[in-house]
Amino acid sequence: MVRYTERDGTRLAYEATAGQGPGVVFLGGFKSDMGGTKATDLEAWARAEGRAFLRLDYSGHGDSSGAFEDGTIGRWRDDAAHVIDEATEGPQVLVGSSMGGWIALLLARAMPERVAGLVTIAAAPDFTEDGYWAGFDVAQRAALAREGRVAVPSDYGEPYVITRALIEDGRRHLVLRSPLALPMPVRMLQGTADADVPLLWATRLLDHAEGPDMALTLVKGADHRFSEPDQLALIRRSVVEVVARAG
Repeated sequence: MVRYTERDGTRLAYEATAGQGPGVVFLGGFKSDMGGTKATDLEAWARAEGRAFLRLDYSGHGDSSGAFEDGTIGRWRDDAAHVIDEATEGPQVLVGSSMGGWIALLLARAMPERVAGLVTIAAAPDFTEDGYWAGFDVAQRAALAREGRVAVPSDYGEPYVITRALIEDGRRHLVLRSPLALPMPVRMLQGTADADVPLLWATRLLDHAEGPDMALTLVKGADHRFSEPDQLALIRRSVVEVVARAG
């Protein structure tokens, strides 16, 4: 059942399953929602295991209110933190997909006492800078400065509107330009055929982060969706491993 909590006048949607801890929290990607295959597959696993589980929609995503174009990395991080505080107790294992991986890293840095472990799937830290801004040509950068937004093609439907606020706020939340301590167990998953998150980003994150229990698994031929049955099984196994090590 979808529930709602309010933050700064925005209704944030989430679904929470009661169970034993540490709980598992799924953090979705850029313009995705909590009804995706990875989130619902993990929820089914959690129910079967009696494990507490939370999935949520950031503002401007899914069933939450607000306009997507008004969102920023900092706002979506704060949305996630608010729902986690509202709907969970104790340390949680964060499972972050794509942008959700960046959000998970930010939460681990901001509230380490609430983060028991991390599983990232095609994590995209700093993507506003290293993906969009780095890929914009002179005309796109000029349009962003002049109009405050630019539309870019997407393989997942209508073009994405990238705002100047998203780019500028992203620069305040970069995690690969300063020390990144991850003292909890961390498992990173990455497909070699991912057209959205380069393999180099995954190895860069592994090299940059500091922690005692960290591993990166590469899946040959897996794309950014990472939702084939074998890939979903790998996500579940990674969560099981992190939960065991965190407990």
